[in-house]
Amino acid sequence: MVKTLGVTGGIGSGKTTVCRMLEALGARVFYADDEAKRIMAEDPAVRAELVDAFGPASYDAAGRLNRAYLAQQVFGDEANVARINAIVHPRVYAAFEQARRRAEADGVPLLVKEAALIFETGGDRHLDAVAVVDAPVEERIRRVAERDGATPGQVRARMAHQLPPEELRRRADFVIENDGDLAHLRRQVERLYRTMTGRQTGAPGTG
Repeated sequence: MVKTLGVTGGIGSGKTTVCRMLEALGARVFYADDEAKRIMAEDPAVRAELVDAFGPASYDAAGRLNRAYLAQQVFGDEANVARINAIVHPRVYAAFEQARRRAEADGVPLLVKEAALIFETGGDRHLDAVAVVDAPVEERIRRVAERDGATPGQVRARMAHQLPPEELRRRADFVIENDGDLAHLRRQVERLYRTMTGRQTGAPGTG
């Protein structure tokens, strides 16, 4: 039976790097935030609900999702955050359940759900365990500023809308410390994979 693991952490913590390492070991990764973007862009029912909730500017003249506009609508507005989550999250959960069934049929030992919000949406209740990736705050700010072309102040503002690292760590089943080099990170990821699957790490699918 496939085991399920959530991977989360604050912005810039290194979630995606950890997930790539898990993939290399033989896990399959469901990128929840990418799936949410795909659903908002492609699902006709979701498009209709977003337009109804936030207006026709939710999509541009070419019919593409207007992410900047939607971000303005929900940023700092808890009611609008709840509205968009109520539209999108049930579909993401359904897609993850489909991914779980496929992983089970394919004999995948570990299905990983990478998401910025797991505890906040109650997603941890549907997973066998949750790993939190953490890194020093200043390092996270530097990474995101370089990646997104944002100012440190803008990154801190985004961080303020996420659960603080202390709370994430308290709720986590596993904590991955992304505070050293890649070899240090990889050793922790391999230990996590072995713990979740009971398999030795080596070539994908072996052990």
